[in-house]
Amino acid sequence: MAAAAVPEAWPELELAERERRRELLLTGPGLEERVRAAGGRLPPRLFTLPLLHYLEVSGCGSLRAPGPGLAQGLPQLHSLVLRRNALGPGLSPELGPLPALRVLDLSGNALEALPPGQGLGPAEPPGLPQLQSLNLSGNRLRELPADLARCAPRLQSLNLTGNCLDSFPAELFLPGALPLLSELAAADNCLRELSPDIAHLASLKTLDLSNNQLSEIPSELADCPKLKEINFRGNKLRDKRLEKMVSGCQTRSILEYLRVGGRGGGRGRGRTDGTDKEESRRRRRERRPRQESGEDADAEAAGRLLLRVLHVSENPAPLMVRVSPEVRDVRPYIVGAVVRGMDLQPGNALRRLLASQTKLHEDLCEKRTVATMATHDLRAVRGPLVYGARAPQDLKIIPLGRREAKAKELVRQLQLEADEQRKQKKRQTVSGLHRYLHLLDGKENYPCLVDADGDVISFPPITNSEKTKIKKTTSDLFLEVTSATSLQICKEVMDALILKMAEMNKYTLENKEEGSLSDAEGDAMSGQLSDPKMNPAAGKDGHSPLVVEQVRVVDLEGTLKVVYPSKADLATAPPHVTVIR
Repeated sequence: MAAAAVPEAWPELELAERERRRELLLTGPGLEERVRAAGGRLPPRLFTLPLLHYLEVSGCGSLRAPGPGLAQGLPQLHSLVLRRNALGPGLSPELGPLPALRVLDLSGNALEALPPGQGLGPAEPPGLPQLQSLNLSGNRLRELPADLARCAPRLQSLNLTGNCLDSFPAELFLPGALPLLSELAAADNCLRELSPDIAHLASLKTLDLSNNQLSEIPSELADCPKLKEINFRGNKLRDKRLEKMVSGCQTRSILEYLRVGGRGGGRGRGRTDGTDKEESRRRRRERRPRQESGEDADAEAAGRLLLRVLHVSENPAPLMVRVSPEVRDVRPYIVGAVVRGMDLQPGNALRRLLASQTKLHEDLCEKRTVATMATHDLRAVRGPLVYGARAPQDLKIIPLGRREAKAKELVRQLQLEADEQRKQKKRQTVSGLHRYLHLLDGKENYPCLVDADGDVISFPPITNSEKTKIKKTTSDLFLEVTSATSLQICKEVMDALILKMAEMNKYTLENKEEGSLSDAEGDAMSGQLSDPKMNPAAGKDGHSPLVVEQVRVVDLEGTLKVVYPSKADLATAPPHVTVIR
């Protein structure tokens, strides 16, 4: 006789219930099989944890629907992250009402439509009354629900990048519909027109509609009072001057062009036919000096260093660092960031970067006594990361250029090497990693950064792991700065490192070198850096923008400790550096 089916075990839920946790993350290879056994839905027991504030279920190809009971069972949920699953084509049952939800991330799924009853929640009363950030990027949405604004009236950030949308619902741009919306991203869709009613978005600051099928930009866009950043690249506009401007000019110049009569749209202030022809000629004569000076400014801007900050809410898969309490008495402060777009292949680019890092360690970091930097090849980093502390005999790492060893053995070996150096050179000074061994004196536990595979990728302030070392082909990097002194010094060091990387990247792109550094040479440079295949963001005009992605550092309960870069970070960038937020 066949044995009765045994229900799949969910030890995470048992632990969360026993410890009254407010944060729960479900991920990993075993998750897919358990969800499949539950019918492609989350287990009902999950919805009996009413204290949860943060729930994340990511990377599960068998999760097709959250399942009934979520709204009723998790009334205090503040953040719901269901990215990179198989949700779709709709949501049945609908998610809401979730009265406390502020962040909803459904990116990277298979959603095609969100009709009433299979969407985000009811419109009357609002199903998501406190929702601030909604990420629907990387799905297959053909249309947005007409009642989205009524369902989530306090929405501030809406990310629709990478769908199949050909229009926005008219209800989205009604006066007062979304009074707080400040960021709207819908790049890489099939949008054919943009309504002039977009001017009713009184709080809009950032608009990204790049790589769509727009032929006109309504002149009314210039009436958005707070608009600071727009992106219409990759659209074939009828106004060829405007098409050229959106590819190279600053937002202010583009909005001014629309405001004073550019042919941005098919209606409003852009018309110059009939009796208005003479008036139009007069305006053009008056505008010419300003336009010429504006073109000079654009040419000057081409020589600037550009840093674009990608907020967590805009990123479909942001990296996160969790901090364990045991590191508090060892080396408590850590700041992280992701930088994309480095080009380390030509000539001595990698050598220069490693040398600049060494100089920062010597000067700003005061020989690593106040802070230590580490740079990793992002392709080899598997998150989420955990920053904690382990006993020397329990910490295993593959140090750069060495075989795997326990920290206790590594430190002993480095001490022996340092003694040998002193004997050979007949002096007390030593070089390389040996100079930093004294920073571990008296420590019962050593700090370490561990990836999702359980591998130690960083052992500050001594070394990184061979697993994430930088090569010539590294273009995307994960940066970390740790300190036993203060969080502020971590931020200052990170600022300096990123600004130096931007300067070096621009130099590399403008001064192509024939020679290239071998991997062996790079390994010998005491490195911690990452990966440049090519920089797709670099333009013909010499622009070399780097994308800096925010990284959140949280405690094990999910409470935010720091996010970098925040609005206060990179604020003291020199005049020749433009930070786009």
